[in-house]
Amino acid sequence: MRAISILIVDDRPENLLTLEQVLESPTLNIVRANSGHEALEKTLDHEFALILLDVQMPVMDGYETATLLRGNKKTKNIPIIFVTAAHKEQSQVFLGYGSGAVDYLFKPLEPDVLTSKVKIFLELYRQRQLLEVKTRELDAKVMELETLKHELEESNEKLRKLSSLDGLTDLPNRRFFDETMTREWQRGTRHQKPLSLILADIDHFKAFNDAYGHVIGDDCLKKVAKGLVKSIFRDVDTIARYGGEEFAAILPETDKEGGVLIIQRMLDNIESLGIPHIASPAAKHVTVSFGLSTMVPSADVSPTQLIESADKALYLAKNSGRNTYTIS
Repeated sequence: MRAISILIVDDRPENLLTLEQVLESPTLNIVRANSGHEALEKTLDHEFALILLDVQMPVMDGYETATLLRGNKKTKNIPIIFVTAAHKEQSQVFLGYGSGAVDYLFKPLEPDVLTSKVKIFLELYRQRQLLEVKTRELDAKVMELETLKHELEESNEKLRKLSSLDGLTDLPNRRFFDETMTREWQRGTRHQKPLSLILADIDHFKAFNDAYGHVIGDDCLKKVAKGLVKSIFRDVDTIARYGGEEFAAILPETDKEGGVLIIQRMLDNIESLGIPHIASPAAKHVTVSFGLSTMVPSADVSPTQLIESADKALYLAKNSGRNTYTIS
């Protein structure tokens, strides 16, 4: 165990020797000072658990020394016991406490009283040191928990994103589509703004897979997904993989004319991909059919009706030769 340092201050060497003899212990590091000035200097080099300070000293007495110690950030919390031969008048006692003393000892010193009081303050010091150690350990644990919490939040966010993404195309998946559709329907109901929905289906995709294989089929889905995403310019618009070779675009605050413009861009972008499709009756390259529906959401109508309406329009487009769109 590291020795605890205490400072004894007296201008008379014999008094210092007496204090040392009474307090001598392997667990104590007793530091001497012969004056108030020397006591202040000693505090620069040591951390003291307690100061035993003589009141009557030349040049700078104990009251002045205690006042300066209390005014210093490093030493203001060190307990000070005044050691004095002065009479016990209340004015002297009050002056000592006003200067920062926590207790008084009167000369001639009674060894049992001295050691008992010193023992109390040393125990308080040990408890304070232990508390500081525990506080640092607790702070470290709090920091560790904060780090773990941050890592957990990041992991949860990654999981949330992964659970909302289609693994093949990296587009939002059907679950995300359903959540977004509900949210945008509610928003449209509040603001009474039109909500458009586009459903898209790759033409003759089963025949494509039969002709080229599923690996090339997956590559085709990825390219079509990018072509569709390239066709929208607003952050509020959402394109999701609806299922299989079907895709959906949710377009908040978009009327029928705006939806048609986006479909026309989609048709152009899919055509520019130039993905060969030898098994398609519609064209020599991969094409997509689209169904568009627009509604002003209301509490009396379900978003399911918008989806069913867009699905009906898609069905009509597929029956109209494909590689086109219809509006419902």
